[in-house]
Amino acid sequence: MDIMDKIEDIVETIMKDKSLLAKFEKDPVAVIEKLVGMDLPDAQVEKLIKAIKTKIGAEKLGDALGGLGKLFGK
Repeated sequence: MDIMDKIEDIVETIMKDKSLLAKFEKDPVAVIEKLVGMDLPDAQVEKLIKAIKTKIGAEKLGDALGGLGKLFGK
């Protein structure tokens, strides 16, 4: 499994569980390390967090735009 697959899996897991999303927003390091099952070096975990936050932001934006489309009957 490559890193992009792992990021996709983590984002999917976080987005399915609102309490996990809230924990990620408060303490992303702890959530990531729990989900990958190991203590990661700071440089690695920071890169993962940045990628995951970007992906989550894109997913939230997509959801919002989808909702906006429904408002206009699309």
